[in-house]
Amino acid sequence: MLKTAVQEQLLPGDTLQAKWDVARAAGYDAIELRAKGDFHFASRLDELRQARKDGVVMPTVCVDMLHFLGAFDEDLRRDAVAQLKSQLTVIAEIGGLGAQTPASYGMFSRRLPPFEPPRTEEEDREVLLAGLAELGEHARKEGVTLFLEPLNRYEDHMVNRLEQAGELIRATGLDSLRIGIDSYHMNIEETDPAAAILAHAELIGHAQVSDSNRFQPGAGHLDWPAWLGALHTIGYDGYLAAECRLTGEPLEAVRSIPAFLRGSGA
Repeated sequence: MLKTAVQEQLLPGDTLQAKWDVARAAGYDAIELRAKGDFHFASRLDELRQARKDGVVMPTVCVDMLHFLGAFDEDLRRDAVAQLKSQLTVIAEIGGLGAQTPASYGMFSRRLPPFEPPRTEEEDREVLLAGLAELGEHARKEGVTLFLEPLNRYEDHMVNRLEQAGELIRATGLDSLRIGIDSYHMNIEETDPAAAILAHAELIGHAQVSDSNRFQPGAGHLDWPAWLGALHTIGYDGYLAAECRLTGEPLEAVRSIPAFLRGSGA
């Protein structure tokens, strides 16, 4: 049976310990953390260490920043890499597995004017490879993994499909880089999401879940038995981390996710 996690902002409670009580009662196995910029995640280290001592399971962190490693501005790129390095160090210090990040988010889309980005595809690739190599080396030294998440075409113009993330990761030659898949983005970008999972089995390191409409699993039309079945086929033993909006009564929606996923094949 696959393990489920839920992002911390979806849980009620003023502390991670209180959120963990809710998560466990709902059937989750872990909490996925969120990491803002300005080294905010590092400032939480004492809180996170205490939560770990109190039994809170926190294997992964998802970045929640305003700019990312693929930014057009060099200073913003440098800052994003520095932030991610810090986040990888923190997640390593609390015994976690790694951090998930896209190449960029909301920076540019070829689907909206002016349609042509200020960098060529070759320049995009050069920038991403440089950032990923630096981050991958840092993750390797810390004993954790950086998960590169393909986003849909409306949110990023560079890495939309698993094959694009896989090509970049292979080009670095680093085992500390893996693909972080997201069911919502795959539903938009992959011709056959289950087939994409099978094709990139050796590179998939983490999985986030939400339905076709970005609400909780079960609230849309995604083919969950096929998607989860593909993960089962490749022997994926990581977490399914709920990263979604909620429709209906929020706490009821959060509580519904583990049971829905188990009933759909997890």
